[in-house]
Amino acid sequence: MADGAFCLVLHSHIPYVLGHGQWPHGHHMICEAAADSYLPLLWEFRALIRDGISPNVTFGITPTVMEQLSDERFHHWFLDYLGFRVNTATWDQEEWQRLGEGHLQHLAWRWQEHFTAMRRFYEEDLKGDILGAFRELDEQGHIEVTGSAATHGYFPLLREDTSILAQIRQGVATFQRFMGRRPRGFWLPECAYRPRSEWGEAPAIRGGSDLVFRPGVEELLANHGIEFFFVDNHMLNRGDYALPVDVSAGSGQPGDRLFERIRRRPTDNEGRWPKSAHSAYFVGDAFEDHPPVVALFRDEEVCRHVWSADLGYPGDPDYLEFHKRRFPGRHRYWRVTSRGADLGHKWAYEPEWADNKVPQHAGHFLSIIKGTLAAQSREFRLPVLMASFDTELFGHWWYEGARFIGYLLRYANQDPAVEVKTVRDYLREHPPTSAVTLPEGSWGAGGGHSVWLNEDTHWVWQRIYDVEQDMRALAREWGDTQDEHLLKLLAQAGREALLLQASDLPFLISTGGAVEAAQWRINAHYTDFKAVAELARRYGRHETLSESDWAYFGELAQRNRLFPDHHPSMWRE
Repeated sequence: MADGAFCLVLHSHIPYVLGHGQWPHGHHMICEAAADSYLPLLWEFRALIRDGISPNVTFGITPTVMEQLSDERFHHWFLDYLGFRVNTATWDQEEWQRLGEGHLQHLAWRWQEHFTAMRRFYEEDLKGDILGAFRELDEQGHIEVTGSAATHGYFPLLREDTSILAQIRQGVATFQRFMGRRPRGFWLPECAYRPRSEWGEAPAIRGGSDLVFRPGVEELLANHGIEFFFVDNHMLNRGDYALPVDVSAGSGQPGDRLFERIRRRPTDNEGRWPKSAHSAYFVGDAFEDHPPVVALFRDEEVCRHVWSADLGYPGDPDYLEFHKRRFPGRHRYWRVTSRGADLGHKWAYEPEWADNKVPQHAGHFLSIIKGTLAAQSREFRLPVLMASFDTELFGHWWYEGARFIGYLLRYANQDPAVEVKTVRDYLREHPPTSAVTLPEGSWGAGGGHSVWLNEDTHWVWQRIYDVEQDMRALAREWGDTQDEHLLKLLAQAGREALLLQASDLPFLISTGGAVEAAQWRINAHYTDFKAVAELARRYGRHETLSESDWAYFGELAQRNRLFPDHHPSMWRE
């Protein structure tokens, strides 16, 4: 008997960058993610399958990533990008040879071979279809692809439920269009959750607002067919807020929802059930009023061994240093050396040293997983350890990370003490028996909203709230129109509103990662929304739009052309 189940959840997200420059905040962002993370992980998954091991990874792909990977512009630009990396590696070889740096010349040759192999893998093996490769693994049952919000909007801070509904509806529609089915799992952007409660604007944004009752996020997800989502474990462990209630759930039929409606089960132990972040729970205090939705909780302490700047494996001295690059190709030739070392004091990368560390760290991480599950199994039957990470950590930020995943899954699938499961398979075999209420929060610093809402971003939310109310009014007035030109104008207004809501933008301002780029995008989407919304109003009033009006609209629709099925009715209550 296994001590428990291990669910590895990867969340793949890059903001919409096609048509917004090249580097560092343009389309090279999605190209880097594809070349450094998505292709190497597909390579590892396929190698595991060839050896008779099903990866059983829960693999989230956001709608913006799906749209970009399937855009013909990405295909052409990605081939150019891979060619650029191959050519610049060749130039580096010549330069290192001229300087008498034989070891660095060898590393440049390795980069040339690596990107040549990735280009061949993309063109010949995947036929230029990365998204199709993930869909194929999903259809074969080797991974479970999950969805997310349209543009990664930050749910608890959005003013209008119509905005959250538009994010969910478009996210579900995009997933279904590309994956051929509806999503069962849903990644809450930034793992940000809000329970049913009274809500009002923060006074610092626009002077505040009256409180209004709003449903919990789980209720909105449930009504769109979502079965499970993910949050941080601190959401379960904050005081006595989340008291498990004993419930019974009917199982769904094959192909249907995992669970039919659930109900409370009378018990003498009401409110005294032990809580565990290694159990799955139905969510909400009104779960009997809507289809049930399950939450799983990230084990932050276990995950820290991977992502922590102080404790994580990527900081090992022998791994490739991310921040030091050689231009113009941006190839990396140096190792971490020490966590606090200045970039000028980094030593040359030794691939063999790093290769020796990867299986050691994978084995160490598995031992932590096993130890945690063994301790939990003494109190809970078949506990689950859910470890979730940004996909781009593996391969892009941490060059050796994709191979780490390969070793980890290989070791775990061969260890009888651990069952490696997709989330849905785990829930099907071990349905929850309790429901909990959860507080408001996220996986940001301090567990709250401060990373996205602070004195540096109040102006951002002022603009978002202005657009939210405007878009809601447009949908109310003309959402039923049959005029194809008006529908196109309204749909583009909706796209700009969704893009403005992306959580990436206030995050980049707060963290200082790309302040000017984020500010520019916010102002651009706000201005473009206002302009196209005014065109829609004028057209709706039967005014004649000028040739320059239509030229502006055409250029905007070509640049931000994601979500071709977007419809203003998605913004209805």
